[in-house]
Amino acid sequence: MPEGVDSRLRERGGYALARKAVDAMERAGVWPTAVNFELWVNYVADPQGPLGREIERLLTSGEAFTESVAEKLAAEFLPKSRLNDHIRDAGDQLGRELAAVSLAIADAQKTSFVYGETLAVASRSLNAVQDVDRLKATVDTLSTATQRVQDENRALEARLAESSAEVNRLREHLEQVRRDATTDGLTNIANRKAFDARLQQACADAQESGRTLALAVLDIDHFKAFNDTWGHQTGDQVLRYVASVIGRNSPAPRFCARYGGEEFAVIFQGETAADVYAALQTMRTEISSRILKRRATGEDLGQITVSAGMAMLRPDETPHSLVERADGALYASKRTGRNRVTSAEAIANAA
Repeated sequence: MPEGVDSRLRERGGYALARKAVDAMERAGVWPTAVNFELWVNYVADPQGPLGREIERLLTSGEAFTESVAEKLAAEFLPKSRLNDHIRDAGDQLGRELAAVSLAIADAQKTSFVYGETLAVASRSLNAVQDVDRLKATVDTLSTATQRVQDENRALEARLAESSAEVNRLREHLEQVRRDATTDGLTNIANRKAFDARLQQACADAQESGRTLALAVLDIDHFKAFNDTWGHQTGDQVLRYVASVIGRNSPAPRFCARYGGEEFAVIFQGETAADVYAALQTMRTEISSRILKRRATGEDLGQITVSAGMAMLRPDETPHSLVERADGALYASKRTGRNRVTSAEAIANAA
């Protein structure tokens, strides 16, 4: 499921979006299978998107929404289906390469066996040789067999070199597919799936090593109103800008991701609370320092600001609890005026 829709299903309006999709499916007479639900929830979430327009065309034309139609739409429009296709294709190619290599090795083994037999016969002939002509014939036989084995070995080496290059190409292709599956297509930083996996691992590492770990959640202020005023394309421009600032200020081992919608998250490993707070203030200040312009018309979009919340990992705390506390700090920033950073620990101390 595309990252933005997947994130919306995890937010407060997720159940309403799911119900809307099911209602739309029922009105259209479409069975609520897993594939159909994923297609329909993307349709109702973004009716003007490529998938939404195609489903609208099918509904308007009265074309039956069959299982084959659903599978075709999923293969074309759902990233997860395309990822599976990539992996399946790469697996098929790899299987063909391995089969070819196995065949080449079998041929080489057969040639080596024949060569061994030839040497055995030649050895017996040499033991029984009585004249020069028979000796010359035996040597010629050995020379021919040796040349054949050398030719087979060269062919095998060339085939193995080709296969090695092809396997390396497939490995690079699969690595690119893996990166695509964990990268947000709009902002080009990590997506929610990659964030969840990294946070789980980072918390486990911190609990084991005793090193500090902090989580920050940042949210663009008044983004819905901005989208309603300027449109989604300009909103996407803002998302890319904010992501670029956060990414530029999150060198490894920091890890930043698009958490969902207009929310971003940053994992800080081995840094103090003061370091984390200062980094977030730098991001917040840089984001608000520019007056953005609309690309299409050059109009001023005004100042973009973000609110942020941060929380330090407690001993034996779960990733879910850490996220909840960082979210709570974020909403405290929203309640107290926006365009600010709030620490969950400061809230607890004040209480």
